[in-house]
Amino acid sequence: MRKTADKKLADITLSELKETFREVILETMDPDYGLELRDEVTEALHESLAQQTRGEGVSLEEAIEEKRGKE
Repeated sequence: MRKTADKKLADITLSELKETFREVILETMDPDYGLELRDEVTEALHESLAQQTRGEGVSLEEAIEEKRGKE
């Protein structure tokens, strides 16, 4: 996101104004918008997808049942 701080509205180009609106809307709809995942989280997600592709891992239902069994 380009910073337009310290500018008057009259000094902002139409493109900058549209970009600012776009960013505000996206941040409002998704508070995590613009945040980056840590490398270890990205790696865990890739591994999870690979397990799913290989038919490994557990379904959501199995995970819930396992969690309930430990309570």
